[in-house]
Amino acid sequence: MGTVGISFGSATSGAGFDVTSTVNSILAIQQGIETPWKTQLTTLAAQDTAFTQIGTDLATLSTSLSALTNFDGVLAQKLGSSSDENVLAITSASTSAVAGSHTITVTQLAQTSSVYTNEIANKGDTLSGTLTLQVGSGAAQTITLDSTNNTLVSLATAINTGNYGVQASVVTDANGSRLSLVSQTSGAGGQLSTTGSALTDSTTNAAMDISVGQTGQDAKLNVDGIDTTSGSNTVTNAIPGVTFQLLSAPVGAQVQVQITNDNSAIETAMQAVVTAYNTVASDLKTQEGNTSTGAAEPLFGDPTLSLIQDQLSSALFQGAASGSIKGITDLGLEVNESGQLTFTPSTMDAALNANFNDVAGFLQTAGSFGQSFTTTLNQMGNSSTTGAVSLALQQNSTEEAALNTNISNEETLIATQKTALTTELNKANETLQSIPSQLDEVNELYASFTGYNTNTGS
Repeated sequence: MGTVGISFGSATSGAGFDVTSTVNSILAIQQGIETPWKTQLTTLAAQDTAFTQIGTDLATLSTSLSALTNFDGVLAQKLGSSSDENVLAITSASTSAVAGSHTITVTQLAQTSSVYTNEIANKGDTLSGTLTLQVGSGAAQTITLDSTNNTLVSLATAINTGNYGVQASVVTDANGSRLSLVSQTSGAGGQLSTTGSALTDSTTNAAMDISVGQTGQDAKLNVDGIDTTSGSNTVTNAIPGVTFQLLSAPVGAQVQVQITNDNSAIETAMQAVVTAYNTVASDLKTQEGNTSTGAAEPLFGDPTLSLIQDQLSSALFQGAASGSIKGITDLGLEVNESGQLTFTPSTMDAALNANFNDVAGFLQTAGSFGQSFTTTLNQMGNSSTTGAVSLALQQNSTEEAALNTNISNEETLIATQKTALTTELNKANETLQSIPSQLDEVNELYASFTGYNTNTGS
């Protein structure tokens, strides 16, 4: 162990010494005790970063896989197509739809009931009387015109802001203006009646007749041999999970509707799994080597790294077969020499077309590859407190807490010693700085007794 000396030059110079630098020199040895602790903290922090990144990438892999293993994921998605989109267009096919073929004949489109008043030359004319509105089997409601609603525009506003089940507008052309009323319920059930209305143009004293613009009627169609109706041209209940739009009703025209599995979405989801898997594999492989400076990576030789590698590679070959799907190669997946996954979408496409239920079972059935892989990922990552990554981070956290406590305690001790040393050395420094004046006093006393002045030598 080294020693620290105090250098202050001549004891009679009165210059003393630098207390601060002397104290720091003395305590430097004490502070050296903290160096290996701080070095270990730096090492643990680098490991934390590496483990956290691996945990994040494992979570991404798990999320990507869930798109295939969840029952409402991409395997449940459906696509719909129409053989004649001039007659019928598919709007959507939900996850509840079942793949299959349907034959549809449209014999009548749905219509929405509407009425209109006769024209008046000036839409600002004052109106009077009453307007009675009834939609379908609903209750009739009568509007009595007064100063707040006695023009075409104000009456239309009153109807639209009220709860009448009718949309009103003022239509103006070269012949004048009229009030147009359209039921907000399509089909026969939304038939609009204005029976009992008595409107008058008070400016011209002319009665305002109301005419039928369009009669409400239901759409009529035959789906797979079954006659059915719809109050709207947007049909949602004819094929479970499928919504389609009726666009025309040509006589005798049959439309073929195909509901299919969304192979493209499934293959895209599988490619996302492959990409996420390869990211994790790359993370692990990187930690087996050296950094750009030649130093070992933070997790080099760490047993947790080997554990994750073994579990990840083994997970690719776990889980029960499902019919014709015996393993991941039947889905177009293979592991290359570098440990990376490769994917051939055409192989999976063929499997989906030939044995869709087997593919779904291989990914979703209890004990299947998909479910086993999910369990393995949960056991490895930091999503579980007992996962390998989580346990490694917890262990590091415990060590870091202990090291920080040691450093904190040592800093407290050093601070106490610094205060004590500073006090003692300040006193010593004051003594040294006072020596010249004390010597002068001795010389003066000596001269007074002997007559000899030590400063002048006479």
